[in-house]
Amino acid sequence: MTMEPEELEKLKFPLGRFTWEGEWSEERKNEWIASIQGAPEALAKALDGLGEAQLDTPYRPEGWTVRQVVHHLADSHLNSVTRFKLALTEDHPVIKPYREDLWAELADARSYPVAASLRMLEGIHDRWTALLRTMTEEDYLRTFFHPESQADVSLRRALANYAWHGEHHTAQILELRRRQSW
Repeated sequence: MTMEPEELEKLKFPLGRFTWEGEWSEERKNEWIASIQGAPEALAKALDGLGEAQLDTPYRPEGWTVRQVVHHLADSHLNSVTRFKLALTEDHPVIKPYREDLWAELADARSYPVAASLRMLEGIHDRWTALLRTMTEEDYLRTFFHPESQADVSLRRALANYAWHGEHHTAQILELRRRQSW
C-alpha cells in the first residue's frame, strides 16, 4: 500500500508533532498535569473491546502494533518519571536514552497482554501526578541533558511533551479504530 507523505504524516502524528515554544502558565501546567493524570483511563477506553487480532494490528503501514504502542507508553512514561526525579534531585543530570524502537521489538512488547502495561500506567501516572502537583515553579525550571538531542530539557518542556505523548499515542489507536470501523 503506497501512501502519500502527507497521509503517512497524519497517521504518524494525528495530533500533529510536538512543538515547544516555551508557553507556560498556571492554566497550561494544570491542563498538562490533568492530561497525564487521565492518560491511563483515556488509553483504556481507546482499547475497550479490542481482541487479540486487533491488538496485533499496526496503527499505520510499517508502524507498531496497538499492543506495541501500549507497552511503549508504559516503558516511556516509566523512563520519564525517572528523568523528572533525577532532575529534581541532581544538578542538571545527563539522562540515559534508550532504544525505544528495539524495546518495542522485544518479546514482551510484541506478545504480552496489554493489561500489564495498563496497570503499570495507572500506578506510574498516579505517583507522577502526585509529584507534579507538589512541584514548585522553581522545580519546573530544573533541567536535564538529553545526549541524543544534545539539548537541555526543562521540566516545563518535559511536562508538556509527555502530556502530548500520551494523547498522541491514544489518538493513533483511535484513528486506527475509526479507519477500521472497530
